Amino acid sequence: MAMVLNEEQNMLKDAAKGFMTDNAPISQLRRLRDEENKDGFDRDTWKSMAEMGMTGVLVPEEFGGVAMGHVAAGVIAEEMGRTLTASPFLSTAIMGATALSRFGTGSQKSEWLAKIASGDAITAVAVDEARKHAPSTVTTTAERSGNGFKLNGAKSFVADGHIADMMIVSARTSGEESDADGITLFLVPREADGVSVEVDTMIDSRLASDIKFDNVELDADAVLGEIDGGFAALEQVLDAGRAGLSAEMSGSAQACLDQTVDYLKERKQFGEIIGTFQGLQHRAAHLYTEIELGKSIVLKALQTLDAAPEHATMMISAAKSKLGHVAQLSAQEAIQMHGGIGMTDEYDIGFFIKRVRVAEALYGDANFHTDKFARLRKY
Repeated sequence: MAMVLNEEQNMLKDAAKGFMTDNAPISQLRRLRDEENKDGFDRDTWKSMAEMGMTGVLVPEEFGGVAMGHVAAGVIAEEMGRTLTASPFLSTAIMGATALSRFGTGSQKSEWLAKIASGDAITAVAVDEARKHAPSTVTTTAERSGNGFKLNGAKSFVADGHIADMMIVSARTSGEESDADGITLFLVPREADGVSVEVDTMIDSRLASDIKFDNVELDADAVLGEIDGGFAALEQVLDAGRAGLSAEMSGSAQACLDQTVDYLKERKQFGEIIGTFQGLQHRAAHLYTEIELGKSIVLKALQTLDAAPEHATMMISAAKSKLGHVAQLSAQEAIQMHGGIGMTDEYDIGFFIKRVRVAEALYGDANFHTDKFARLRKY
């Protein structure tokens, strides 16, 4: 498979770049932060993304989507990373659409996929319960109750949980708390009785939630996929999100380099343009090579996810690990080469290091995925 975008994907990239630049620049994130927006994103921008078909990029055409695949979703995520666009695209258009289209029943697909494609529904994935990502460690329980289940427990660091219409929640229906077997996925309305949401502002000015479930009653139709066999499905949903995050971090890394190179061409020190200093040229060149390597592995992971999703896990972990390092290096070098002014809120460059640190940690940091890659390779 050629490691390049095809004509349709390049057209999408140009459209997404133009849209994000015009409609969701970094100044929008700054405004959302300063206004302490309770949603954490701009709903008008989200609606416009839906009108352009972006929210339906992974939704089958029969449900109103465009079904362009994960490479296309990654192209959009990359451009969002360039402008630090805050939106529920990852949790809804990528992870929610993946979960429902692959594992949903006919009625679940009919109820939710069209709404995702139209931008009328937001989903969230509630998986982690501790400070570190550990998807197989699940203490939230779903016990049989009549014809359904009763859900009890808590989830933390739930991206977009406070605005979700429906949450995909992992719960234990059998086994011990760290067993991969015995996990079941459930579709849980955020407004269901017994669900309480506490909103936290993260360092990147976006919002996440701690969610508690207190005797939440669910009927059998709330089960997503197989009872006791939900971990394999959860991993596929998480992998889709990890690939999307890798693409987003790639876009952020590229934007950091672009802004830094522009600054190096303008800033003078001792009467000389600092971009002429060999030491800074070497650092910029090194950063460029790392970013190009990162772009390649992200594209390969996305292509594998489209062509052979059952074999994509190792490549996705490689991409998430690599881009976790590359994006942080890019943001750190950008601030260093901007000098003291890079630490000020007046310059946008500081927003990038905050976002990439959150994105790197979400759904497994570089260490998590390096270890996972090694285990898959049987090291």
